[in-house]
Amino acid sequence: MSTRELEGRRAVVTGGGSGIGRAVAEGLAARGAHVVVADIDADAAGKVAADVGGEAWVVDLSDTAALDELTLEADVLVNNAGIQRVSPIEVLAPDTFRLIHSVMLEAPFLLVRAVLPHMYARGWGRIVNVSSVHGLRASAFKSAYVSAKHGLEGLSKVTALEGAAHGVTSNCVNPGYVRTPLVEKQITDQARVHDLSEDEVLAQVMLKNSAVKRLVEPREVSSLVAWLCSPDAGMVTGASYAMDGGWSAR
Repeated sequence: MSTRELEGRRAVVTGGGSGIGRAVAEGLAARGAHVVVADIDADAAGKVAADVGGEAWVVDLSDTAALDELTLEADVLVNNAGIQRVSPIEVLAPDTFRLIHSVMLEAPFLLVRAVLPHMYARGWGRIVNVSSVHGLRASAFKSAYVSAKHGLEGLSKVTALEGAAHGVTSNCVNPGYVRTPLVEKQITDQARVHDLSEDEVLAQVMLKNSAVKRLVEPREVSSLVAWLCSPDAGMVTGASYAMDGGWSAR
């Protein structure tokens, strides 16, 4: 198989300025795609776009009203952008819950809505939603994140059913804790709510349920995303691929 199987394809990667998104942008570009790096951080988006020979799209996905009438011409859409707050339900601010759902569920819906006409017209498309093991399992103190990811799983499956007749696939990738700035910030929050030291959080909280006792690397997620975008994955749709070191096997 050619390593340039996405030559001539245009890909949009949200949250592409760092972490998983950056790795995905690099992986798709290496396979020939022209990558649009979407991120709220203009400097980060610009740097990654320059590195992969793509373009930057500075966008605030929490401003969902601005996306209502968006038209998106892309062959590949990777919904990756995400935020996290760790808090008991009874003290979680309602606006924080709404913010997480706006960025991680409402915005992906609007982007899918914006891109499907182009994909349908071309008879080909790949949508990959970077979900989480928390799209399959729950954890305490993550009500907004877990519910948003569960919603994203449902959105992905409905998209798969509607897109199938038009050559469009839609799948979720479900990593456990990935070595990213988002996870590094969580260590402090997890230490606070679990009353542990930061040194204890990784072993006793983050990797407690994982059979493989290490963090997922961004390049590993990128590799799976790239395969789901390839011609070889044309019969893979409506699926959720756990990459959680065995967490969801329990």
